[in-house]
Amino acid sequence: MMKKINLAITGCMGRMGQQLVKTSKANKNFKLVSLTENRIINKSIMGIRPSLNTENAFKKANVIIDFTIPKCTLEVLKIASKLKKKVVIGTTGFTKKEENIIKRYSRKIPILKAGNMSLGVNLLMYLTEIASKSLDSNFLTKVFEVHHKNKKDYPSGTALMLGKGIAVGKNKDLYRVMGKRYLNKKSFPYSKKINFNSQRKGSVIGKHEVSFSSGKEIVSLNHEAFDRALFSEGALTAARWIIGKKPGLYSMRNVLNFK
Repeated sequence: MMKKINLAITGCMGRMGQQLVKTSKANKNFKLVSLTENRIINKSIMGIRPSLNTENAFKKANVIIDFTIPKCTLEVLKIASKLKKKVVIGTTGFTKKEENIIKRYSRKIPILKAGNMSLGVNLLMYLTEIASKSLDSNFLTKVFEVHHKNKKDYPSGTALMLGKGIAVGKNKDLYRVMGKRYLNKKSFPYSKKINFNSQRKGSVIGKHEVSFSSGKEIVSLNHEAFDRALFSEGALTAARWIIGKKPGLYSMRNVLNFK
């Protein structure tokens, strides 16, 4: 029997925070030792009083799982690198500059960062790379995504992962081949660059579609998530995986071992 992993969850009142608390309670490999929020919460959750992000909050944890906002993630990483704690990041919406700060921290501590923790989406990204590599440049591309109306950032972290898959397949840098970013459009055009369309409606957990068109044929790859537990279970799989790892920046691809 493996010793239980001490887990800290940040943003414990958020959608994913609450889902992580629920999933970790049902998982025998973890012991929840700490919950944090960006404001004072005057009630206990699973017998734990949430606190702010401090050294004290994280000192008992082996791993911190963070699904918050970029500003909070960087605050958490600063403390984690000082305490030498491992971190799993599911937060999205980082700028290029923030991505570089995360890279710097990963020289000191193991960090696993994924725009999406689901097995299916990570497989979809892998297939996107293969399709992009296999289809020549007369195929134009676009990425479509739908999320619930409360999701703030667009395109979603997952849509950007898929965009990166297209770019990698063509040996290009995503930031150089990003096309237009549309919001709530009924339809949107293909482009030599990668166009994105994001819809925000209802309580959709996540739909993503990558399309390649030559004008004579279209190849589409898509994925739909029906249950948020997908992401929390993926995050716990990642947290368990990162326990034995050296400092570095890892992704779900490393965990799932796609070639």
